Amino acid sequence: MVFTVGITWGVTFSLARIVTEAGAHPIGLTFWQAAGGGLVLLPICLYRKALPQINWQNCRRFMVIALAGTAIPGTLLFYAASRVPSGILAITVSLVPMLTYVFAWCLGIDKYTTKRFIGIVLGFGAILLLSLPEGSLPDPGMVQWMLLALLASVFYTIENIYVDINIPQGTDLIALLMGGLFVAALIIAPIAYSQAAFVTLQYPFTEIEWSIIALAFVSSAAYTLFLYVVKKSGSVFASMAGYVITLAGVFWGMLFFGETHSIWVWAALVMMLAGMAMVTPREQLVE
Repeated sequence: MVFTVGITWGVTFSLARIVTEAGAHPIGLTFWQAAGGGLVLLPICLYRKALPQINWQNCRRFMVIALAGTAIPGTLLFYAASRVPSGILAITVSLVPMLTYVFAWCLGIDKYTTKRFIGIVLGFGAILLLSLPEGSLPDPGMVQWMLLALLASVFYTIENIYVDINIPQGTDLIALLMGGLFVAALIIAPIAYSQAAFVTLQYPFTEIEWSIIALAFVSSAAYTLFLYVVKKSGSVFASMAGYVITLAGVFWGMLFFGETHSIWVWAALVMMLAGMAMVTPREQLVE
């Protein structure tokens, strides 16, 4: 199941590149990822009779998940997707667990260890290998777009920390995610309208429509399966999906687009995976 999560989630970077290169606007694509993801989770919540409760506390949670977990980072990644190889996007997003530890340590909810600090150094060293050496990226102009992807990782980290601090044990995370996705769609809709950025789904479906459907289904299904693994086997075991996501993102980019990477990119991949291994907590936390 962990490999299924990683392989399916890893393909979302290539799907995003397919859609953006076909001409879909990043804001309109974020809308469909949010709305489509919510629609995928809706029948699951109906079957489980576990729709999200609408109250002030949950509305705050929906808003944070919508903004920090979907609307802002999704849009940033989609802007970068057509300009940066999908394999490199997958590497940059793997910075999230390291940033999560940095934020948690600064907030006093996690303790400092030398081993995990070395992991942080390796992670940021990997980013420097991607951006500084001449010839690391296919085009030096990609650096600014890679920075957008890194900024997306910051927002994903904010969501992780918020969930860790403010979401109590026993909360139905699937219902919470569905509510956050629908709120994200409601936030993005007027922005997409004002920017003429809506992506109209037309029949018969073309590459854009099929890719959008696949993106919504794959991301929602992978996230739901990930939560199930956390529930059954604990967060430490489930965190192994991060390694598979990064490697799968690189693999899918090579398969779909024939992406080739410099020695600097491969070195950055090794450093990032090593950093993730050192930062990942060893305590077994079972929900």
